[in-house]
Amino acid sequence: MHLPATTHSYLLRAAESLSEAVASRDVAERYACAHVAALRAAAALLAARARPAAPRRRAQKNAWVLLAEVAPELGEWATFFAAGAAKRAAAESGSTRAVSERDADDLVRDADRFLAVVEQALGLTPHVPLGEQLAGRAAG
Repeated sequence: MHLPATTHSYLLRAAESLSEAVASRDVAERYACAHVAALRAAAALLAARARPAAPRRRAQKNAWVLLAEVAPELGEWATFFAAGAAKRAAAESGSTRAVSERDADDLVRDADRFLAVVEQALGLTPHVPLGEQLAGRAAG
C-alpha cells in the first residue's frame, strides 16, 4: 500500500512528540506531548484513508470524530483521546493541577500503544514500544 508523504510526516512527528513526552520532567508538558503524539498518529491515518467530502457546508469535525468515522475499528481509541483533550488544554495553559504524574505516565504509554496500532493499521511494522526501549536501556 502506497502511503502519502503527509502520512509519513505525521508518523515522524508523532514519534518526536512521544520522545519529548518521555524526556520531559514536567508533568503537564509530558501529558500534553503524549496527547499531541496521539493526535499526530490519528492525523497520519486520516491522511492515508480520508477522502475529501463533497464541497457543501457541514459542521467542522475534530480529528477524533473523523477517526471514528474513517477507521471505526479505532473508535474506542478516538473516544479515549477525545476525553483527554480538555486536560491537555488545561495542562498547556499552565495548570499545575490539571493532570497527575500518573495521568501523564499512563497517557505516554497509551499514546505509544496507539501509535503502534496506527502503524499496523497502515500496513507498517510497528515501532519498538517505549517500555521495551526503556527496559533495554536499563539492561544495557
